[in-house]
Amino acid sequence: MTVVAEASDGFGAVETVREIRPDLVLMDVHMPVCDGVEATRLIKNEIPQTKIVMLTVSDEDDDLFAAIKSGAEGYLLKDLKPADLFDMIRGVTRGESPISAAVAGKLLNEFRNRPWQDATPPGERSLTAREIEVLQLVTQGCSNGEIAARLYIVEGTVKNHLHNILEKLHLENRLQVATYAIRQGLVAPPRRPTLER
Repeated sequence: MTVVAEASDGFGAVETVREIRPDLVLMDVHMPVCDGVEATRLIKNEIPQTKIVMLTVSDEDDDLFAAIKSGAEGYLLKDLKPADLFDMIRGVTRGESPISAAVAGKLLNEFRNRPWQDATPPGERSLTAREIEVLQLVTQGCSNGEIAARLYIVEGTVKNHLHNILEKLHLENRLQVATYAIRQGLVAPPRRPTLER
């Protein structure tokens, strides 16, 4: 990994990405002039191939969901150990969506108590049975390799299924897919563990 540039505010980040076209941007949520969420939206609209991971101290629900909607590929908190941060960043190049554990808990808790949807939302009526299986495994946090192993298919086929899912649901990345699937009731949120005496 090579750091090719830095920016001190959101607009600076947008201009720098336009000029340099980096593979990955680590974006803070709260920055002067233009915040990271708006900067992410601008970058993804103009240069969608650039991956953006939010790296922030904010674990606020509003910031998390705004970042997801803006197109961010991941959401990490700054209390990560450097080795874990680098591993998660490398995962982005493999199509993974890194999320800090505390943030993942918030994401699931947001949808845990939502009523189960009986009607199939229009977006997933065209999904095949195999695409739904892939979608369910994405929601469980599985990487492409893990999905391939579980479904006894090659990783390239998993990537094709993910591409089709994103196209059909009009979404941009795995994090949005997982959020959408839970919100729409396409997959059941994890149940709270029960304690027995």
